[in-house]
Parts: sequence; C-alpha cells; structure tokens
Amino acid sequence: MSERFYLYDDTEETRTRFVSFMGEEQRFDLAITTSSRYYGKKLVLNTLSNRFAIIGPDDLEEPGYLEQAFSLEAAEAEELRQFLYEVI
Repeated sequence: MSERFYLYDDTEETRTRFVSFMGEEQRFDLAITTSSRYYGKKLVLNTLSNRFAIIGPDDLEEPGYLEQAFSLEAAEAEELRQFLYEVI
C-alpha cells in the first residue's frame, strides 16, 4: 500500500451548540460548530437529514442556498433561515 498523502491534518478547539426546534413545517435538530477554519462562517449539521453546510450571513441571503444544501422546500428553508439569522 502506498504512503498516505495528507493535504492537512490539524486539530483545533471548537464550540458546538446543539439545538432542536419545531417549526410550522418540520423539526430541526442542529449542531452548529464555530471554528476558525471557515473564516467566520459556521458548520451547520442537521442530524435528522444527515445534511450539512458551511454558512455565513452572505449564504443566508443567497437564493436557494439552504433549499439545496439541506434538501428543503421553500417554506421549510425559510423557517431554518429565520432561526439561523439569530445565531450566525
């Protein structure tokens, strides 16, 4: 077997907030990780759908971003967007 080639192998302290809420359209179980790795953006994982995205304020303004990243309908994405405006 050939030697493994790493592009990077770093360890850093992070802060993760676990939050679950029920919207009008669906339930969200999120892990929101803050790290210096993503230039001020947060790693948002939806543990119910096994989907994640790196999100900053500019991404929340991008049409269709949450819909595509989390495989959501427009109304579901709007609920998530409104919550993320509070935490990102």
